[in-house]
Amino acid sequence: MHRLATTHRRNGLAALLAAIFAAGAFLLPDAAFAAGAAKASPPAGRTASAKRKSAPARRNGKPAAKPAGKSGGAGNSRRGAAPFSSKYRSPRNKERPLRKSTRFIILHTTEGAARGALEKLSANGECHYVVDTNGKIYTIIDRGRLAYHAGLSMWNGLTDLDSCSIGIEVVGWHDKEATAAQFTALKRLVGDLARVYKIPDERVLTHSMVAFGNPNHWQKRKHRGRKRCGMLFASATARSKLGLAGKPAFDPDLRAGRLADADPELTKILYGTGRDAQKASSAAADGAGGKGAANPARVIGPKLSAWDIARDQYNSKSTIYIFPNGKKRRGDEISSREWRSMPAGTIVQLPGDAAAQESAPESAAKSKSSGGGAAGAQAPRQAGLHSIGADARPLDVAGAAAAASTTIWFPPRGSWIRGSAMTLGQINSLPDGTRVLIGYRNAGTVSPKKPVFMICGPRWNNPDTWYWTDGKLVSGARVDEKNIPRGAVVFVPEKR
Repeated sequence: MHRLATTHRRNGLAALLAAIFAAGAFLLPDAAFAAGAAKASPPAGRTASAKRKSAPARRNGKPAAKPAGKSGGAGNSRRGAAPFSSKYRSPRNKERPLRKSTRFIILHTTEGAARGALEKLSANGECHYVVDTNGKIYTIIDRGRLAYHAGLSMWNGLTDLDSCSIGIEVVGWHDKEATAAQFTALKRLVGDLARVYKIPDERVLTHSMVAFGNPNHWQKRKHRGRKRCGMLFASATARSKLGLAGKPAFDPDLRAGRLADADPELTKILYGTGRDAQKASSAAADGAGGKGAANPARVIGPKLSAWDIARDQYNSKSTIYIFPNGKKRRGDEISSREWRSMPAGTIVQLPGDAAAQESAPESAAKSKSSGGGAAGAQAPRQAGLHSIGADARPLDVAGAAAAASTTIWFPPRGSWIRGSAMTLGQINSLPDGTRVLIGYRNAGTVSPKKPVFMICGPRWNNPDTWYWTDGKLVSGARVDEKNIPRGAVVFVPEKR
């Protein structure tokens, strides 16, 4: 009876722990999560019996000695568990809400070196994990919270993928194979997350599978092909290394006609089989859009446009074009009518290139401080409050003022951010429901020592004075001076 009662208690405790783990594993520190998951279940692709067979042999009734582990910080974690580091944990965690569900894991590539990528991803809270080339895993946003990593994306008609997915960035390029250490760490991480959240292999996707673009100078419809990010993780070889037996057989949004196929070569890489997929993958590494060592120059030619090379970063202020005559211009300085007539021989330097940072024209620095827009781009919209919707993208709404310091963006989740703090690509990826104040400045924050009248005088209740409080924008015409909460940020028109 005692044994039976003990067994029941153990089974009950195990069931309770399993339920807690599945529902709220994000509440545990990442190191504890990795160690616990590694202990609780065998590595992906192995059965429990296989795990038992691999246990150390016993000698004279005692376990054989285990090999000594290597020293070195996070690499000292439990054997088989992924080495985690919280060095770049994002300060955005405290403002990010919890996800209501987790249905997908989305794999990205940083398209740049580790340090710059880690600093940017941490500052903006743009993923949950980063896997470095040495296999070290950095936690950015807590796994149960929202990370804005998917951008403008769609899968099977679902467009709010940030709200139901975990984003993992792998340091490297979309057309260059990951290191052995990265595959080992990523296999463990993906396997543990898939077990906790019960995510099937077919829902471990690449960013290139889900990203889509709005109509532009080259594409008349919303289209797939905006990103090639993470595309090589769709190959049979890579998925086998990750312990993934299955993958999507086709793009559901292309098949349903929701999106046009703007990159047939990418489609073959993602969903092709055998020689077709391998041939397309090799062509991608040697041709359009390559950011790896295979295509360092990225030169515009008769069959290679700026969009083929840079995709959605073609008009970014961080993308530099070096023309045959030696002149350098930023992407946001090129007018809409010039894109189709870009001269052959023009070199494209993308934001991830060290050379691009060194080659940036002087106007880039001026734009950073002044918030100046692109030459030839749309004129800025009328000052005031505007909203982003399916038929009104951020750059359409704000025009040349999109990246100005006097343009304030308010995503539906998270805090406000100045246009000058983002690239045009980031701005145009802001989700539907984002609101924007054009021609405004931050006048101050309400506090006991700084009441609203001290901040903006008698105009505190004007309709064009706006208060950001509790994640909402409220017009001055709708506030009560005595009930304005502490911490409310006041925005007033710049020309006051």
